[in-house]
Amino acid sequence: MEKWYVANKGADFMGWAKAFDISPILARIIRNRGLTLESQVRLFLNGEIGDCYSPWLLKDMEKAVKELEKIISEKKKIRVIGDYDVDGICSSYILTTGFRILGAEVDTAIPHRIHDGYGLNENLIRECAADGIDFIVTCDNGIAAASQIELATEMGIQVIVTDHHEVPYVEEAGLRREILPKALAVIDPKQEADDYPFPEICGGVVAYKLIQALAEDTGNPKLNEALEELLEFAALATVCDVMELKEENRIIVKEGLKRMRRTKNLGLACLLEANGVNPESLSAYHLGFVIGPCLNATGRLDTAVRALELLNSETKGQAMTAAIQLKELNDNRKSLTLEGVEKAIQYIEDNGVDKDPVMIVYLPGVHESLVGIIAGRIREKYQHPVFVLTDAEEGIKGSGRSIETYHMYEEMTAVNQFFIKYGGHKMAAGLSMAKENLEPFRKALNENAKLTEDDLVSKVHIDMELPLGEVSKELVEDMEKLEPFGVANSKPIFAQKDVTFTAGYFFGKTQTYARFTVRCADGTARTLMYFGDLDRFREFMDGKFGAGSYDSLFERRETFRMHIAYQVGLNTYQGQTSVQYFLHSFC
Repeated sequence: MEKWYVANKGADFMGWAKAFDISPILARIIRNRGLTLESQVRLFLNGEIGDCYSPWLLKDMEKAVKELEKIISEKKKIRVIGDYDVDGICSSYILTTGFRILGAEVDTAIPHRIHDGYGLNENLIRECAADGIDFIVTCDNGIAAASQIELATEMGIQVIVTDHHEVPYVEEAGLRREILPKALAVIDPKQEADDYPFPEICGGVVAYKLIQALAEDTGNPKLNEALEELLEFAALATVCDVMELKEENRIIVKEGLKRMRRTKNLGLACLLEANGVNPESLSAYHLGFVIGPCLNATGRLDTAVRALELLNSETKGQAMTAAIQLKELNDNRKSLTLEGVEKAIQYIEDNGVDKDPVMIVYLPGVHESLVGIIAGRIREKYQHPVFVLTDAEEGIKGSGRSIETYHMYEEMTAVNQFFIKYGGHKMAAGLSMAKENLEPFRKALNENAKLTEDDLVSKVHIDMELPLGEVSKELVEDMEKLEPFGVANSKPIFAQKDVTFTAGYFFGKTQTYARFTVRCADGTARTLMYFGDLDRFREFMDGKFGAGSYDSLFERRETFRMHIAYQVGLNTYQGQTSVQYFLHSFC
């Protein structure tokens, strides 16, 4: 079941259209993104890197820069410790590259997902001590590593934390007290004492800001030049860590994509080539669904060190060999994920899990690196917060994916007595626990949950009602100014009532997609492409129009009238470009 909401926000659409040389429809879509002032519209449409916030606004930035310049000049050994996902890989690459340009003696450690787990642990600290490391800089982790950083300090290793995750806290007399690690500097915009104007940045952007600050403070020309390339990886991390594409995140991704289309990084260029992506048409979609998953696959099924080696490739041959291996790993990951999703759905149906507001799915035997992806797919299907857990070397491990009205990290903090380790933010989290705590954890989460039935219904936010026949090629071209699309700036959705479906056709290698011929109110015909769940479409049709209606449509025996929500794009075939329509939702 879905609920449709048609935006009805007012503004001087004609004035905006004239001021920014856009169509009134585009002006209305921009207003639907929460913008109210012309200055905000100007930044949305024309923002540049110079419009981003200064790195010096981040708490402890000045302290971190001074300490790093000191230890680099003293030739102290630095180890960057990242994470095994795209954000952690990109953050590690950004910091290590920047430090090397400044002449630092630096190497990188990426934790192994299974043997090390997320972020800092005692083994990594002891390895640093054994290797004679003087200084650790974390990226995309560290904010929840107070005890590990305390151990490092005791062993004579100094630490700077760069992170973007939620700060751990305890409730005392109704007040929240942060538990901050005792590092030389802690750069994390989520700290209460941090006044950074836009805290919703990823670990890669935090790392980029640190290198930017070092470049400004040292005046190093090579480092300033390197910021151009490093911006590409801040953009990649932003998309793959599913950050909201607004304010400076939107600018970073937009400008990063421009640079990525002519990237000088051999590893990235070969990864694009191996996946058949034309750099000229590169979009945020390719980052999130093609390039990012290949980098992620190394941390899931092998070691993320391989992804970092790809980005550091020095020859085309070396880079292409690594890129092909990463693509093959990702192809393997896709098939394993599909199997895992099928097992999760079966588990839910067998155990009535969807009756719980917060769904706990236990899948022994599923590779622990895949539980986050599976949780995301299940969340999309059922519109519930979801935790997927599996057996691990010690106890069980899992990942959670949430919905907008459920702050996953805060809800987990309220029941943290069940965890060996946990961390995350509002929309996603990871955890490990003893197996005997699984059922008490499920009960406690659901007893605490304040979710309503309305929270658990999928919502479709429609920009405006617009007949199919009123969508022109010029309008779709104008809509390209809205890119990059992503969280908080989704591709526009339009709606039209009473569209008559006259025929259906299956297509694709496995015949799992459909195209429909529809007749509009003015009598003209259009083709709608549908890449969604055909089982769901069958269930809807047979429920609304009677058993057999779905088959009747595809056999072209009957016509059916329904309301649709749709999206648009452009399709070029034999030199001719035309509007293409994509069915999004139906009722």
